[in-house]
Amino acid sequence: MKLYFAAGACSFAPHIALQELGLPYELVRVNNRTKRTSEGGDFWTVNPKGYVAALRLDCGATLTEAPAILQFLADLKPEAGLAPPNGELERVRLQEWLNFIASELHAGSSPLFDQALPKAAREFFEARLSKRFDWLDSALADRPFLMGGVFTVADAYLFTVLGWMPRFSIDLGRWPKIGAYVARIAARSSVEAARAREAAIPAVE
Repeated sequence: MKLYFAAGACSFAPHIALQELGLPYELVRVNNRTKRTSEGGDFWTVNPKGYVAALRLDCGATLTEAPAILQFLADLKPEAGLAPPNGELERVRLQEWLNFIASELHAGSSPLFDQALPKAAREFFEARLSKRFDWLDSALADRPFLMGGVFTVADAYLFTVLGWMPRFSIDLGRWPKIGAYVARIAARSSVEAARAREAAIPAVE
């Protein structure tokens, strides 16, 4: 498998999952601006949507969208427990979390990357995120991970998106449970290994 990634992007979530699973894979860095890859290719030919994450399978097929990739990876090695079995209520609960992260936090924070975003619009998105974090902080009050006592692919995704907040000057220290959650996942060996592997691939012009 090949994981196409960009530094700091949502592709870090499936990269954490790959490390958790211990599966063999190659990494290909993508320049988000030029769409050139570390292989010397054009990323548009890999994913016509133009953004990471993308996972090229050994059969030649390509998967896109982090929530879909994460579930696919988890199902390759179900004994690792990164996702409940399909058909069970807990799998739907996992999908519930993935959808919340994708729609409310990932999409909800993406406009803040735009430095030209008007102040009023920025304040609107920040206030909306703040409400979501209030709820999330309470949800984490009695559990170490989103699904309870077990780390899942939803945690890999949430951790990745929460990692963007310092760029927006959003201090997660306002939410103690979220802050502790981020620190807990940051200490996992899978996160450290994924960061090291990405850092080892030079930037692409």
